[in-house]
Amino acid sequence: MTSIIRHDPALYANFPTLATAALVVEGVDRLTAPDLDGVPHLDVARARLVDTTEGALPEIRAWRAAFTATGLKPTQYRCASESLLRRLRTQGDMPALHPLVDFGNAVSAAFALPLAIFDLDRVALPLIVTRAAGDERYVTFAGEEEHPEPGEIIFRDAEGWAHARRWTHRQSGRSAVRSWTRRALMVTEALHDNAALDVEKVAVTLTEALRAAGAQVDRIATVD
Repeated sequence: MTSIIRHDPALYANFPTLATAALVVEGVDRLTAPDLDGVPHLDVARARLVDTTEGALPEIRAWRAAFTATGLKPTQYRCASESLLRRLRTQGDMPALHPLVDFGNAVSAAFALPLAIFDLDRVALPLIVTRAAGDERYVTFAGEEEHPEPGEIIFRDAEGWAHARRWTHRQSGRSAVRSWTRRALMVTEALHDNAALDVEKVAVTLTEALRAAGAQVDRIATVD
């Protein structure tokens, strides 16, 4: 496949344990909730939280340290998987949004790893995970437009749109998966000691489940 996403080499220099995996999923609009059962993964996540909190998990601790290193308060700006686990611990379940998103959230919670899911047709390729210049445009889920802070780690596309702010904290409403989404890009990242192994497990889990549900899934490189 042609270049779809890559990570700035400087991120690997600054965060040497960073491991990533990316999948392109075709046929997203044909997926239904019964095709993708996230309940077993949510049960795994709940079991991990029985005697602890999400902030004590090694996967989350690594993201908190990274956020601190980039100048963010980790309890103010949580990585996406921590937010999911926190909701699961405090509210007991996840909201139903879209079959692919719901399943992805369940897998993200089970592995405690952030998983970004973008409508690929709403992204001007290539997508680059890098530090912001500050003039990029970001659309919130409420439709408001913002500009990332200079130096903030973002997912930036070829037209200057930021599709995620504060690295793995929050995605943009501009490329959110909707009922009409046909193609999606799924990106998982990790920083803890077993990052490479766990990222691979997430990629395999997603690939097997999505192919069984009738989607076409291709693994793609995240570095040039």
